[in-house]
Amino acid sequence: MNEEGTVRQKLVPAVERASIILDLVAEAKRYPTVSDLARATGLPKSTVHGLCTTLTQLGLLMRRSDQTYVLGPHLLKWSNAFDRQTDIAAEFAALWDRSTVVEDAIVSLCILDELDVVFIAARQRSALERFAVRPGMRLPAAFCAAGKAILARWPDHDIQRALKSFPPPLTERSVANLDSFLEEMRQIREDGVAVEIGQCHRGVTNFGAPVLNSLNRTVAAVLISVDAEDAPQSLKRDLVAHAADLASRLSRRLGAESDA
Repeated sequence: MNEEGTVRQKLVPAVERASIILDLVAEAKRYPTVSDLARATGLPKSTVHGLCTTLTQLGLLMRRSDQTYVLGPHLLKWSNAFDRQTDIAAEFAALWDRSTVVEDAIVSLCILDELDVVFIAARQRSALERFAVRPGMRLPAAFCAAGKAILARWPDHDIQRALKSFPPPLTERSVANLDSFLEEMRQIREDGVAVEIGQCHRGVTNFGAPVLNSLNRTVAAVLISVDAEDAPQSLKRDLVAHAADLASRLSRRLGAESDA
């Protein structure tokens, strides 16, 4: 018997079934009934009814007037507690310590504060000549790849409202206006990673990818910075993949769905 089979034998069946039902309700495109859940699980309707009744009494499910089910308010309490107890900077550090780090690059963790990105943690083998990262450093989100990665998760109308007064450029390569910025957003949504060349600092290329929490909301971004504007395409592809992988693994550590 393989290891997975050994672990599954140790699960309490009722708890496992309850977890499956909660997952099904969470992922359903329409509110499910007991019959829907019984068909999806292959369990008897009486068993599913008993599980749903218990989950409802515990506040983990709510039964609507049409006898369908939605997730209950007690789950929000758990979600909030998970967020409080998860230190994103500590999770970032633990993940970085076990990662293969690109030489001559800085890997940072940034959050959004109004329309700035704030650096809250950084790991590096050696300092970059033109980009000195320190905790608490702020950069305009419109120009930094970390900010672009976060803002790309916003709807366009929210971006238009927030950036109605577009910030003055930091370098001659900074994106010039809101229309150009929205074009960048469309490309980042397609690629999944923001790449910004010399928009914050001359001679520096940044790669940013969003970090999600257990509610699949964007809470931060991983930023990889290299001291070059003309890096080979092969290196750029590697850094795009590395930023996406780090952000994805950090998101999973925070409870995000793997395909969000």
